[in-house]
Amino acid sequence: VQLVESGGGLVQAGGSLRLSCVASGITFSRYAMGWYRQAPGKQREMVATIPIGGGITNYADSVKGRFTISRDNALNTMYLQMNSLKPEDTAVYYCHAVWISYNYWGPGTQVTVSS
Repeated sequence: VQLVESGGGLVQAGGSLRLSCVASGITFSRYAMGWYRQAPGKQREMVATIPIGGGITNYADSVKGRFTISRDNALNTMYLQMNSLKPEDTAVYYCHAVWISYNYWGPGTQVTVSS
């Protein structure tokens, strides 16, 4: 099983980034997916989640209205469109997949927002 994130980088405040997570070794359509992040010295926190059918999504209050999570089951890929980025969004962003007792994490991608 492999989850691989991409799309991170350095961006100025107010800018945008689009993260991708490509999954292999799992039946992607069976898994609920999510993005989490961890800033230095802080605990990992949920950013956004999306169910298997891409229905009702869930967002952390801090990113509502700025971030959009989506998935393409045909491509085994999940996305996170991040707009109006703020310095406090700086963190390592992780992809997560969960189905019953199975859950997997990607290695993460760094997002740095400069002020």
